[in-house]
Amino acid sequence: MAEKFTKFDPAALLETDDDVAVFMADAFESGDATYIAKALGIVARARGMSEIARETGLSREQLYRSFSENGNPTLKTTLAVMRALGVDMTAKSHVVQH
Repeated sequence: MAEKFTKFDPAALLETDDDVAVFMADAFESGDATYIAKALGIVARARGMSEIARETGLSREQLYRSFSENGNPTLKTTLAVMRALGVDMTAKSHVVQH
């Protein structure tokens, strides 16, 4: 008998601000721009893409396209979405002392 799989949507697990913070911290730590953009798109869907579109002044279609699997959002779009989601990035030095 073949196993049946259901499609997993990580957006369904992002219920609290802490959930989002942990999820995005993991994405930022990866250093992978594609993964970070995809993670932002997942958080935006979890919070409601229509609401994010309204807050950023961008269209839902533009947001879906920018944060899709093959999307490539501009820094301006990324920062606007992060602001709307209440997500901040921080900078820290990784310089190794000898």
